[in-house]
Parts: sequence; structure tokens; C-alpha cells
Amino acid sequence: MYLEKVTGPEDIKGFSAEQRKALAREMREAMLKRASIHGGHFGPDFGIVEATIALHTVFDSPKDKFVFDISHQAYPHKMLTGRKDAYLYEEHYDDVSGYTNPEESAHDMFNVGHTSTSISLATGLAKARDLKGDKENIIAIIGDGSMSGGEALEGLDTAGEMKSNLIILFNDNDQSIAEVHGGMYKGFKELRDTNGQSERNLFKAMGLDYRFVADGNDSEAMIAALEEVKDINHPVVLHIVTKKGKGYKFAEENKEEWHWHMPFDIETGEVTQPLIDPYAEQTAETFLRLAKEDKKFIAISAATPASMGLTPARREELGEHYIDVGIAEEQAVAMASGLAKNGAHPVFGDYSSFFQRTYDQLAQDVCVNNSPATFLVFWASMYGMNDVTHLGFYDIPMMSNIPNLVYLAPTSLEEYQAMLDWSVAQEKYPVAIRVPHMMVGSSNRPVRKSYDELNKYEVVRQGSQVAILGLGSFCNLAEEAAAKLKEQGMEATVINPLFITGLDEELLESLKDNHDMVVTLEDGVLEGGFGEKIARFYGADRMKVLNFGLPKKFYDRYDYGKLAQEHHLTAEQIAEDIIKTL
Repeated sequence: MYLEKVTGPEDIKGFSAEQRKALAREMREAMLKRASIHGGHFGPDFGIVEATIALHTVFDSPKDKFVFDISHQAYPHKMLTGRKDAYLYEEHYDDVSGYTNPEESAHDMFNVGHTSTSISLATGLAKARDLKGDKENIIAIIGDGSMSGGEALEGLDTAGEMKSNLIILFNDNDQSIAEVHGGMYKGFKELRDTNGQSERNLFKAMGLDYRFVADGNDSEAMIAALEEVKDINHPVVLHIVTKKGKGYKFAEENKEEWHWHMPFDIETGEVTQPLIDPYAEQTAETFLRLAKEDKKFIAISAATPASMGLTPARREELGEHYIDVGIAEEQAVAMASGLAKNGAHPVFGDYSSFFQRTYDQLAQDVCVNNSPATFLVFWASMYGMNDVTHLGFYDIPMMSNIPNLVYLAPTSLEEYQAMLDWSVAQEKYPVAIRVPHMMVGSSNRPVRKSYDELNKYEVVRQGSQVAILGLGSFCNLAEEAAAKLKEQGMEATVINPLFITGLDEELLESLKDNHDMVVTLEDGVLEGGFGEKIARFYGADRMKVLNFGLPKKFYDRYDYGKLAQEHHLTAEQIAEDIIKTL
């Protein structure tokens, strides 16, 4: 084997063309076996193997600096930069993150997990190099639909007037997570069809030099092209065409399904550990129903239709009631405001981590204008994605403090359904719904049909001495903690707040009559969160307040159970803390 002997990029620089082909085969075999056992990103990495070999053959990393966009296509890069064991040996599979990580290697410039960032980051590296008088190459590697993100265009615009070395490797596989969307991709197709000769050239229009490689999965063609632009004295775009999922039949044929994949059987491609999100499925079914009942309904995706359970067949069935704006979350939110302002009933759903990119649009375009759009925030939980770049539990401080926004926290499938139906039909408020994590299922708690009376909480269980407010996904945890207290002879009140964005002052005031303590449980960070709002309400009173949640910090690849234990987010610990404090 060649791969097992690679300790760094210097080990492959003397390889022959045949040796590079053999290395590419071994890299794909290693990634295939690892993904079948471990799961993870698939298609992006299989498509960029030869280009990565060429990059490390021509350039001298880490002196020459690579910036991977999103960085989910960096597995081959990691394999060639001293981290091959994490792809060859099962006992080391968890040694590396799914994204570039400077703590792992000097060959990684940034922790990157969101799209469309690489060009902007690279312009900063290039300008700093010039200020210092250094001469290294700066290479931004972007693809998988990321060019449609606004930051990518801003980066291109800045690069267009720079006057020193900056190489933008545009990995064009005609694919995002799902299919690509947007007018620019028509232009990219013309460039592919004309071998880079079409006059419809976004990069030239931005003032950039431009080169084209028809087969980016040919290491030798890539090496020749990279040698031409190495040490270039001005910004250049090297547009390469690759095949997403190359080398594995199922991934080549179904690029969307194999962008990221659960563990699977290599021979059949069948998932061995199915992951079904009941909230995504329920969302998709609701959308299909609404599309038939409400001609003004429209579902919006920003390249993540799977977050809402929208398979290709379901998207086709929705027809004109569905639009994908590509990787452009800001566009999705602002467009939703425009749709709502003109009488439509838009719903935009995305993962919580990506909603972080939309704060300005939520505040300015939606809430200042009081546009009654609906926003579905998925995987907003400590039990969601756990890579540091994809954490989803910062949404409560961010979104609950925007004026005019009604942020709802359902506690079950039934309550989520009721809130979604109400929100789409109402035309008074901008509404966001914090979709529970997939482990939260059905409940026999009563469900309202209307949420027009804002900030009215629901008493799930009436008690005294202690009241536990379990927000959203943590309402079940509140009931479990109350059950533990009951074993100690204490009958606690359990409250489902429903509303993240406001206080039920009447109910909170009434708790002073026969309660000594109010406890809040939230599936997110405490600072600026829901619990602090409750604590502020009781600030001048004798009422004790305990807030349970997570400290404000970044977490990376944590164990869910250990994190819960560490911060006393188990029913036993909550009950113990309550008794101890009383």
C-alpha cells in the first residue's frame, strides 16, 4: 500500500502517474470502509481525491495555505497530512473531526463548517501575507453549491481588485447537497459545455483571471493546471469539473442521498443504522397537505430539503409550492418576508446552526416589517449535531430577543403540528418554531389549537413549593424530575411555557403564593436564554430561581450523556439540586 506509508505531503511529491492512481484508489477504499462503519460525509470527499493529490503534489502545505470551504470535503486532505490512521484503522476513526481543524494539524487553517466562507478567509490571508512581505500561495477551495452563498460573492468581489497571488479552486460537480439552484449555475453549465469558453463568465465579470480543467478527476491534468497558476501574481479562478461520489456506484447515481450517509452495507448500499426524524416526516406530510388546501402556501429551502423531510419525490409533488434558493439562507429569510408581505403563506425550515447566518434578515427584513412568515428551526438541541461548527443550541438568546418575533417551543409531535398549522394560517406575527429533537415523541399533554393569546403558559401538573418550567424538548425532563421529587414527598408544579419570547406574568406572579422556588430547564445556553428572563422577573422577590442549561462556550464532538451529566441535566441531578437548595 502507498497510503499507509504517507506521513505528510512530502511523501507523495515524487510519485509517478501510476503511483498517484494507485494512491487515489487506496484513499477511496479507506474512505468507503470507514464511512460504511462510522458514517459521515461521502460524496464531496470521493469527488475531490485526485484534485487533493494534485494540490499536495504541487504546493508546499502548510507554507502554502489551503482554505477548504465548508471543509466537509477535506477527508483526502487529512489523509495526506499525517492523519491517515483515522481513515485506515477503526480504533482511530474518531481521532479527527469531520471538518478542518487547526488543533489537529498545521495543514488546516481554520475550523470551518458553514458554506461560502473560503474565498473571504483566503482574501484575508493573502492581504496579511502581502503586508508582511511574504510569498506563499493562498488557495481557496470551494464547491458543492457554495458559490451561491452571498459571502462567496462578496469574497469574489474583493478578490477581483486584489493585485497579488490568490488561487480560487472552484470544484464544480453540478451539485449542492441536493441539486443546485440559481441563475449562476446556468452560467457554470455553459462554461462546462464550452470547455470554459463561454462569454457568460461570472468570474471574469468580477475582474478575475480564469482557467478551466474539464476533468478534475485526472490528477495529471490537475497537476499541469496547478503548476501554471502556482506563484501567480494576481487572483485567478481555476474552474475544475469533478464527479461527486466518484468511485462508488450508489453515490454516483444518487448524489443527494450520499452527500452525507449513515453506516451502510458496502455491497448493497443499504443503511445498517436507519435515522428517521419523525418531525421531518411530519413536516413534509403537512406541507403536502397544505399545498393542496392553501394556494398561497409555499415551502422554502436553502439547500437542505432533508431537514424538512422533502425527498426529491415530495419536492416534485409540491411543484410551485416549493422553492430552493440554494445555499443562501439570508435570501430565504428575506424572500419569506416578501412573500408574506404580498399575501402568501411562506415557511422556511433549516437547521439551527444555519439560522445563525440570518439574524439581520430576521430582525430587519422580517420583524421590523412584522411580516407573518413561519420559520422552522430544526436540531436546536444539545442532542443535535455536535461538531463545533454545527452546534445548534445558541438559537434561544439569538432569536428570542428580536422584537415582534413569536418563538414557540413545542413539547411533542402533537403540539408541533398544532403550532405549525396555526402559524401558517395566521397573518399577525412572524413566528419561529423550535422543532423538538427527534427523541421527543408523542405526548398526552393537552394541545391548543390557537396561540393568538401570546405568552400564556400551560400548567401540566399542579403542585406547590417548587415549580419546574420545562421548555420545549425539556418538558419531559421536567416531568421526570418532578417524579423524582414526588418520591421524596414533594409534589412539584410542572409548567410548559410554550412561548420562548415572552413571560406569562400573571402565572409567574401567582406562583409566589405557594412556591418557594422556580426552576427552568432549557435545551440551550443559559446566558441570554429563557431561564434568565424568569430569573429577572423574580429578581426583587424572595423567590429562589434555579436555571438548568449549558454554559456559553464552544463544544466539539462531545458525548451527549456525559455533557448532560456534567451540567446536571438529568432528572436525578435536577431533583437533588432542588432539594439541596431548598
